[in-house]
Amino acid sequence: MLGERMPPDSSSETTIDHAWVERTFLEPEHTEVDRRDPSLRHALRRIPERDDRVLRVVYNDSLDPPRIVTAYFDRRQRGKP
Repeated sequence: MLGERMPPDSSSETTIDHAWVERTFLEPEHTEVDRRDPSLRHALRRIPERDDRVLRVVYNDSLDPPRIVTAYFDRRQRGKP
């Protein structure tokens, strides 16, 4: 499921641990279908090690195995349960 290659961090200030990405992908607290591309899914999970910021992992569910497209901390989700 998690390929050898991971997308690079979008910001040098924000380090995203691969274990957090894996945990979010495998055990999300919430999932969403992408608004523009139905083959993409969004897995969301609060990361306690980062002050409960919400990590969003976007992956292509139509591939076998699924492939992660990107992962980032979603500021719009800050403070949401």
